[in-house]
Amino acid sequence: MKITEIECIPLVIPDFDSEACSSAQDDLIVKIHTDEGLVGIGETDANPWAVKGMIEAPGTHCMGLGLKEMLIGADPSDVEGLWLKLYEGSAMNGRRGLGIHAIGALDMALWDLRGKALGLPVWKLLGGAARKEVTPYASLLPEGRDLESYTRSLVDRVIGAQKLGFEAAKLEVCIKGPYSHNAIQVEDDREIARIVEACREAVGPDMTLMIDVAYCWADWRGALRAIEMFADQDMFFVETPLPSDDLDGYAKLAAASPMRLAMGEWQTTRFEFRDLIDHGDVDVVQPDVGRCGGLTEALRVARYAEDRGRLVVPHCWKSALGIAASAHLAAVSPACVYIEYLPHELADSPLRKDLVAVELPFKNGKMPLPDRPGLGVELNEDAIAKYRV
Repeated sequence: MKITEIECIPLVIPDFDSEACSSAQDDLIVKIHTDEGLVGIGETDANPWAVKGMIEAPGTHCMGLGLKEMLIGADPSDVEGLWLKLYEGSAMNGRRGLGIHAIGALDMALWDLRGKALGLPVWKLLGGAARKEVTPYASLLPEGRDLESYTRSLVDRVIGAQKLGFEAAKLEVCIKGPYSHNAIQVEDDREIARIVEACREAVGPDMTLMIDVAYCWADWRGALRAIEMFADQDMFFVETPLPSDDLDGYAKLAAASPMRLAMGEWQTTRFEFRDLIDHGDVDVVQPDVGRCGGLTEALRVARYAEDRGRLVVPHCWKSALGIAASAHLAAVSPACVYIEYLPHELADSPLRKDLVAVELPFKNGKMPLPDRPGLGVELNEDAIAKYRV
């Protein structure tokens, strides 16, 4: 079997808000076609036009080869070998950031293709199951143009997630710092604590809750002071409290924080995650399969985290395609305790609702291990036609 074509499909919902907090309003779908008619599918959470350009750009020299050019004519079953070929061949231009996002989408599609060719779910190709089922947490981004409506929306959504059977949920409390929610911008950290307390009161003590504050504090001492305000609300972790490159700050905060720190949604490759773990000393790493370099690299990250005694909770703020990739990673990774999941019923993005026609089942708070070949999901071609740009 040989790769014959790489198809890159940018998708954007109509009238998207370029200043919105959610990246679920756009997507880049990759399809890898073969001479035997099989097609592998992948996605990544990055600017779709930029990733498309990275994949399709022709090479100019041996350290800046084109990703698509390197794949055409190759045997798609050699997934790990192709990952290395893409990484080394594009190293001068790629190596981090956008280049790795592009490789991540391609790698996801290659694993899907390999599973389809062999008639096996991807987790069986990654090393076999470490658990019988995967536990997703509901990732909840509220609506609202002021604190009152924002809080009410988040409370309603966490109650909704509990009614849907989720055992855990993450509260997106993005009201301070550079990525605050639309018009809401507060200075008083007690407002964050009040929202957390309202959500905990609404669902009771048994539901696992986490909080994402979107890099809102500029220094670790300020972050510690704020975290201590809601430390009694039993949060499983606090996500991205500091700027992503402040690893010294993360290490100092980790040593003093009363709760776990989580980070990694923006990190690429095992090398950046090694720095995050060994230098930043975070407790929970969050590789995004499409961003960090695909399943090939995400598995390396998960193994390294396990060796260092850290937890793994994959990030995913895209479609059910990315959720499926996270589920296959979690299936084979003992350190992976949860995966991020945007509930279909509580999501605002039409792409999350419509893009995947057949997605992995969610039953009684769990996701059974996938049993269909490849990633186990099917795209909705009508939705692709509707949102394609």
